[in-house]
Amino acid sequence: MKPRHATAVLLGCLCLPALAQFQTPEAAIKYRQGAFSVMGAHFSRLAMMTQGIQPFDAKSATENAELVGNLARLPFTAFGPGTDKGAPNRSRDEVWKEAAKFKAAAEKMVADVGKLEAAAKGGDFETLKAAVGVVGKSCKSCHDDFRGARRE
Repeated sequence: MKPRHATAVLLGCLCLPALAQFQTPEAAIKYRQGAFSVMGAHFSRLAMMTQGIQPFDAKSATENAELVGNLARLPFTAFGPGTDKGAPNRSRDEVWKEAAKFKAAAEKMVADVGKLEAAAKGGDFETLKAAVGVVGKSCKSCHDDFRGARRE
């Protein structure tokens, strides 16, 4: 199976739980962790290209940016009530205490990822590099405010 096909299968598997209600807080936590993990892996591929660690490949950049775009909305469906506990996770209490701020941060990241997709499709390395930097800052900002040490 080609890596792109394997990723599509994995993406399909990640989407299935979103179609149904999460049966337990643990299921929601695992779902969002999986979505963030896969999204991070594909974003890292873009970051490595823009940092010169991997050679720039416009086709690969577009494919990875599209996957990040498809994944970007998924984890936020799994931050419902009661999902602060139920499985080990790194979400800080501020996710629920400052829900409007968290939602705004999530929406900003999704919007920034949309611009990343457009930049990758344009094929210009410098534009992609700038967009990767913006998304990286968006992720870091959310991590700074809402992600803490692993808790049980």
